[in-house]
Amino acid sequence: MKINHIALWVNDIELLRMFYVRYFGAIAGEKYHNPVSGLTSYFLTIPDGDTRIEIMNVHEIIDRNLKGKFKGFCHIAISLGSKKAVDEMTDKMYREGIIVLGNPRTTGDGYYESVIADPEGNVIELTI
Repeated sequence: MKINHIALWVNDIELLRMFYVRYFGAIAGEKYHNPVSGLTSYFLTIPDGDTRIEIMNVHEIIDRNLKGKFKGFCHIAISLGSKKAVDEMTDKMYREGIIVLGNPRTTGDGYYESVIADPEGNVIELTI
């Protein structure tokens, strides 16, 4: 058994598609649009070939902010393969205006990670 994909509701589907393609090398499938429900989505395949993120939009999206905790999924973690890769990606994102919520560090449970927010505030851990 395995997780097939993670889905995120987003406001700007093209902005998020470009973000995940640019920073994580995701390969975007064809854009899907359901004219009846108004749903638009992309499946983004992360280069390991086994992990996908679905980004979806409908007009009824409700915003959340980075300051509070909320029920449901907390974050996604993307493995970059090494401490050096985590450090370099975090630095690159910071220099390019991406919000860094937590600088690279070894956590209490032994993970080496940094934490960033995608352009719509979805929290992503960058790990080794």
